[in-house]
Amino acid sequence: MALTAGASILTFGQHIALAAPASSTQARTASHAHSTAHQSVQPSTPPAAVRASKSEAITVSRRRLSPTSVAAHRLASIPGGTSIIDSKEVLKSRNFTNADLLSFQPGVFVQSSGGGDGLRLSIRGSGIQTGTNYFRSGVLLMFDGLPVTTPAGTPYELFETLGIQYTEVLRGANAFDYGGLQLGGAINYVTPTGYTADHFQARAEAGSFNYNKQQISSGAVIGKSDYYISLTKSYRGGYQQQTAASSFGVNANYGYRFNDNVSTRLFFRYRQTQNGYPGYLTRDQIISNPKQAQSLYVNLHGHRIQPGSKWYGDMTTIRIDDHSKLELGFNYQDAPIDIQNGTTAQRWGYKTVAGVLRYSRDDKLWGHKSETLFGIDTYTDLEAWQTNRSRTRTGIYANVPFGTILRHANYGGTDNYFHIRNNFELFHNFWLTAAGALDFVQRSTNVSYATQSSVGTSSVGFTPRGGFRYVISPHVSIYGNVSRSFQPANDWQLLSGALYTSGPAQGLNSSGVKLDNQTATTYEVGTSGNWLNNRWSVSYYYSSVHDELLSVMTPQSQLYGNATYSNATPTVHQGVEASLESDLVKWSGGKLGLRQSYTYQDFHFKHDPTFGHNKLPGIPAHFYQGEVRLDLKSGFYAGFNAQVSSKVSGSYDDTYYAPAYHIYNFNMGYEWPGKHRQVFLSFNNLANKHYASIVVPGYISNGQQLAVFQPGDGFGVFGGISLGFN
Repeated sequence: MALTAGASILTFGQHIALAAPASSTQARTASHAHSTAHQSVQPSTPPAAVRASKSEAITVSRRRLSPTSVAAHRLASIPGGTSIIDSKEVLKSRNFTNADLLSFQPGVFVQSSGGGDGLRLSIRGSGIQTGTNYFRSGVLLMFDGLPVTTPAGTPYELFETLGIQYTEVLRGANAFDYGGLQLGGAINYVTPTGYTADHFQARAEAGSFNYNKQQISSGAVIGKSDYYISLTKSYRGGYQQQTAASSFGVNANYGYRFNDNVSTRLFFRYRQTQNGYPGYLTRDQIISNPKQAQSLYVNLHGHRIQPGSKWYGDMTTIRIDDHSKLELGFNYQDAPIDIQNGTTAQRWGYKTVAGVLRYSRDDKLWGHKSETLFGIDTYTDLEAWQTNRSRTRTGIYANVPFGTILRHANYGGTDNYFHIRNNFELFHNFWLTAAGALDFVQRSTNVSYATQSSVGTSSVGFTPRGGFRYVISPHVSIYGNVSRSFQPANDWQLLSGALYTSGPAQGLNSSGVKLDNQTATTYEVGTSGNWLNNRWSVSYYYSSVHDELLSVMTPQSQLYGNATYSNATPTVHQGVEASLESDLVKWSGGKLGLRQSYTYQDFHFKHDPTFGHNKLPGIPAHFYQGEVRLDLKSGFYAGFNAQVSSKVSGSYDDTYYAPAYHIYNFNMGYEWPGKHRQVFLSFNNLANKHYASIVVPGYISNGQQLAVFQPGDGFGVFGGISLGFN
């Protein structure tokens, strides 16, 4: 397989890198609101009959849009695929991981590993081979517009699903305004504030597999200040052997409004987690007994600990005048990791700092509306290291004392993006978008023990973007764009060089290799709107990808909890992202609705010397979610939903597949009208289907069954209650 690093052809096994650590149509329903959103909160014009009498008192009402609605209007101005998730809808059922939060999002493939935080997350094929025990790759992840993603990727333990007001999903280059230049785009989690949260709220969930989760939160406005704080705690024994997961987290923010034009908000997140590691199973093992774990990791008692990750941030907003605004933000992140999965223990330390500057303004140019945004985004490693120690007394470690240092490596990286974007209304409701970014990136890795070696890369790139959006009527809009994407390797992925062939460090990488930046040119067209009680969003995209960063597991790399990394020969990513929400029947007492989300993904090589036009493994070509939902004005609701996946290739030669599957779920609950009180009951995987939810592919199967699958949960029952008071 010609996965090349520079000009060389990679043979997997030669290079091993250690594993580092709302609905989709809501934003489009009001697509015309982009040009009128600022007017929607202004006093309405009084009718002529009222204006005729000066002696009469004129009462003007001001309609205040919710933060979620404001975000939906803003996303509607982007000429491409976006969606917004209102947590009020998500909270009507179980919320254990981000697989629950991000369901029903077209173009987003997300599955949980054993019910833990280690997800498989991919948008438009980003990071499709990245395993569940790794930092996330290919998607910019943010809290309140501030980056969590670092030069190492994105540590996942901070992403608690409770304590979120809404979530923005910007697929592909449509994340440009946030500096999201990677192939997958960006996801922005927005937290409640004292202005939007209940004064006191408590929530509890429990159910199968010894699952329980609790949350208490509080928010209030005190003069010019406001605060929000949420505490969460969870435990799950696990459906599969050795998948117990526990967590404790804090999510807090404090805002202060100096005056009508200047405000600032401080953020703090803390979360500690522990997740069991079951390894991977073969197809027959999944079908016969998905509760079993890989025997090697049972014997090693594999698990991963995040002993306490911390994230501090601040965002200051300065409204210069009625037409311009400046946002200044920074954050500091400390993410220690202790991986006890394989024959060696991996201790990681990551401390990073990031800063953002965004200046936006609205103008009139030659009588036409013009909206401009200039941004600077920078992320830098302050401290990044990894130490491997022995944790067994067998094989090559028979005479090595526990805790002996086998290898130590340091990593470095910085990302700097300078971007500018302009939306110009060429004629009524027809907008042109022009944008461009300069990219300055550095990566390095340095092995200091048992031997010494180092490698570093630096590069400068240009990432342009152009698009259009035409609101044909208040009910229909069309859009299109041509964009470049830019994705450097995670800093730890460079440690993919030669292996130690003797001594206690045998099998570990002794040096790094240079990996090229992954780039792509993407063409996208789509439409959104609403007609006859139907709300839709459909996008088609085609990406020509160069130097795609791919990974694979081999038996040797898996033994050390690793994967191999290199650049691929040219590949193609194309697909369809569609969502449809329909009101089937409406009456005075409620409605019966249907929501659907469908993703088609065709990712394949272009004339690869080894695999020709083979499909890239790890992701299903077809993925569908649909739900029939009953909502009564009395407060009762119920829904029956299905998740359908086509078969998934588990090897690069496309001869070994995880079977297709259908999963059925039922959810019901009651919300007290006018009160923030709710109960729900969920029944998941009603048919107790045995299926592989996650595939981390091997290299070549040759008809053999590879242990590259992780099972989804079997039948489970979950219930919850939430009480809010003001």
